[in-house]
Amino acid sequence: MQRENQRSQTPDTIGIERCVEVTADGSATLFIPAMNEHYHSVKGALTEAQHIFINMGFQHSPVASPRILEIGFGTGLNAFLTLMAAEQSMRKTYYCGIELHPLPWETIQQLQYSTNPSLHSIHSAGWEEEVQITPHFALQKIQADFASNSFSFNPLIYPPFDVVYFDAFAPEKQPEMWDTQLFERLYVSMNKGAILTTYCAKGILRRTLQSVGFVVERLSGPPGGKREILRASKP
Repeated sequence: MQRENQRSQTPDTIGIERCVEVTADGSATLFIPAMNEHYHSVKGALTEAQHIFINMGFQHSPVASPRILEIGFGTGLNAFLTLMAAEQSMRKTYYCGIELHPLPWETIQQLQYSTNPSLHSIHSAGWEEEVQITPHFALQKIQADFASNSFSFNPLIYPPFDVVYFDAFAPEKQPEMWDTQLFERLYVSMNKGAILTTYCAKGILRRTLQSVGFVVERLSGPPGGKREILRASKP
């Protein structure tokens, strides 16, 4: 449903000002004035998430019961859309989301993504623990700085992933999240044949992914949005 263009302020628990802003497809996103950065494309938050992460990521994976990792849990929109797709396809899905600055439920409510109670369950689930949200969707949220050298995936605790959603803020705004060492860390945490999808299609990122060992594809971007996105596969 289309909503009138609007922007309302919603500071979080650590004092970062975020504004709710309606995008071109009628769905909302958050804007951080201090960074001059949006959480999603202004061309369409819902359209972008569905195309890049669900259509080109989750649905492209042939794994019957995929393990998904999201870098940049943010508003939880990617997780919610994955939950809906998992229930529709009846694929048992484990979803791990990493976020340094979790958003309060009051902010998520203002985005009006859905009245489905599973959205609230995603945000009310405890951190650092695995929670079964629906019959086909289990969630584990980790509050951590993925760019920190002290962060790593212990393979005894976190079996390799089949799909990675790389949804950090843009390289110009958060360069530390696009460092080669982080993609090397992701590479070793993924199964053979696993895929990584991201909205960023910059040549420097493509070359970085290739240098790590990924096979990289340029794909068409979401309708009305970016011209290209990237999908990387671990051979």
